[in-house]
Amino acid sequence: MKWNKFRLKTTTESEDLVSSMLMDLGIQGIEIEDKIPLTQSDKQQMFVDILPVFGEDDGVAYISFYLEEEDDKEAVLANVRAELEEMRAYANVGEGTIEESQTEDVDWVNNWKQYFHQFYVDDILIIPSWEDVKPEDEDKMIIHIDPGTAFGTGMHETTQLCIRQLRKHVTEDTTILDVGCGSGILGMLALKFGAKYSVGTDLDPCAIEATYENMEVNGITKDQYEVMIGNIIDDKEVQDKVGYGKYDIVVANILADVLVPLTPVILNQLKPGGIYITSGIIDDKEETVVNCVKENGLEVLEVTYQGEWVSVTARKN
Repeated sequence: MKWNKFRLKTTTESEDLVSSMLMDLGIQGIEIEDKIPLTQSDKQQMFVDILPVFGEDDGVAYISFYLEEEDDKEAVLANVRAELEEMRAYANVGEGTIEESQTEDVDWVNNWKQYFHQFYVDDILIIPSWEDVKPEDEDKMIIHIDPGTAFGTGMHETTQLCIRQLRKHVTEDTTILDVGCGSGILGMLALKFGAKYSVGTDLDPCAIEATYENMEVNGITKDQYEVMIGNIIDDKEVQDKVGYGKYDIVVANILADVLVPLTPVILNQLKPGGIYITSGIIDDKEETVVNCVKENGLEVLEVTYQGEWVSVTARKN
């Protein structure tokens, strides 16, 4: 299906005002492009593997919107231009020019692949299915990851912090629970490190499909790794299915605000002496998570850092 795309040039100071105006006119979907640096809060909310790269803020913003071919684009554009002229009386809307182009429907699920290429975490090669292993890498530990619509390529600092902690604590007898498993990368790497069995939970149904697809390309079977959907924090059925007092390691690469209610619950899943690995913690939330872990009777073993992110590893004594 073809769409008419309209790209309106305005200012960063007026982008919210212009966006609101477009929505008031019945335009239901917009895209905003600017060079405003991400705030700490933005980074916490995004929590993505591949962060956008911005140049220096130049005060310019572009707001794009789309109309179907059968829409009366002339009437819509006339209304947009009239509203922009009225706004000039009280706001700096900048040029207010509108570029028009045509675009086809985009395969958003696969379009991100152009940004994801093989990389290393220490001596581990993480590689997508559409790339080949180089001869010089054939003796490395290799994991194939196609996250699709689920979180987790291994590129994000929080995931790498968890990988390194898992490597320290996994043994051949380890049974591991990954809360918020996403693409399944941590549970699969635990198995490659020698763990006996992995279990993953996630709220996103896409995580189940992504994990099972990644397991297949890595030669991991369902009798080695079980994945289930649901919220372990408040769903008794999920808690029962996951099981109690049976995990040597629980790993949770989740935001700090989720770790706080999760921690007292996860004590029930951990064996005595079990290891609790947390990440997804932006640096100004470190104290919150450390205090939470201690208040729940866990012994903090190590706090590690990468970039602005923190991992807290503790033990159930």
